[in-house]
Amino acid sequence: MTRVGLKMKLTPGVEAEYKKRHNEIWPELKQKLTELGVYDYVIYLDQETHILFASLKLKENHSADSIPDQEIVKKWWAYMQDIMETKADHSPVEVTLQEVFYMD
Repeated sequence: MTRVGLKMKLTPGVEAEYKKRHNEIWPELKQKLTELGVYDYVIYLDQETHILFASLKLKENHSADSIPDQEIVKKWWAYMQDIMETKADHSPVEVTLQEVFYMD
């Protein structure tokens, strides 16, 4: 199992819309992420800075490397690009965070 931490940035004033879209996450996206080994995925929002913190786990022998290549993921990114900081290909601007402590 691998733990991954990421930060992204939400556009100010769209917090409710971001939450709504994630509450209605597409079943085919959720299924694809599960197939790719993703589980225990949670996103937090710092309302002062609009920074999103995502934490997820990957099952043994799985990697996040192929996630950006999935068509359903690209479609989700295009859907979300109007409410968060993104790159030219609509993928979110992400910063991978270094794990410095874990307590099980």
